[in-house]
Amino acid sequence: MSNTKNTQESQDSQESRSSRNTSKTNDNQSAKSRPSPMEVLRQARGQLAELTGMEAESVSSFEQTEEGWALEVEVLELERVPDTMSLMASYQVELDAEGQLTGYRRVRRYERGRSDARRPGGR
Repeated sequence: MSNTKNTQESQDSQESRSSRNTSKTNDNQSAKSRPSPMEVLRQARGQLAELTGMEAESVSSFEQTEEGWALEVEVLELERVPDTMSLMASYQVELDAEGQLTGYRRVRRYERGRSDARRPGGR
């Protein structure tokens, strides 16, 4: 009887450890499946370039949203000489939680050498 009880306790203990390890593995896998902010930035730039044919020069805005990620990306739309006359554009880019692009739109177009118009209040 004592051997049966010890065997059952040993099996219960092994199942408990196995369950904890499986839980830890699942937690690690879900953490690995979520991309880091840098991975999201790289994916967004690459996907936007693939869709538009224009390389991203910089990311001027980046934030996590309830649905995933929102970025504002600056691209060179039309290269001119001198470079300060080249046409730039700002694109609003949206990605899901896994970093896949779900939408984009151009929100602004400007010459590289021009700054934004001054707004009242110094902003």
